[in-house]
Amino acid sequence: MAYVDGFLVAVPKAKVEDYKALARRAGEVWKEHGALNYVECLADDVPYGELTSFPRAVQAKDDETVVFSWVVYASRQDRDATVAKVMADPRLQGDEWKSIFDGKRLIYGGFEPFLEL
Repeated sequence: MAYVDGFLVAVPKAKVEDYKALARRAGEVWKEHGALNYVECLADDVPYGELTSFPRAVQAKDDETVVFSWVVYASRQDRDATVAKVMADPRLQGDEWKSIFDGKRLIYGGFEPFLEL
């Protein structure tokens, strides 16, 4: 079964188009280096919960939206190899992302699927 990396980040609404451009470039690089699927989603129906919620998780401000993303790989081993190549790719080097979102509020992690219907 595949392996999945998941991401959650707050993006200023004024920077959404910049984020989309960065995501397009990143997605192309990820796919070129072995990712099977690369998906970026803008919040549409994510209410601010009393205790937990997507906006609370990333401390989203009123002028920000939440982006939920995932990347699918054939296996954990493929993921580790792909991420190493992506991180070394010169197209994604630099600090451009810092002007688009706050990396301190980025949540990410790797997940092993246990059910796929």
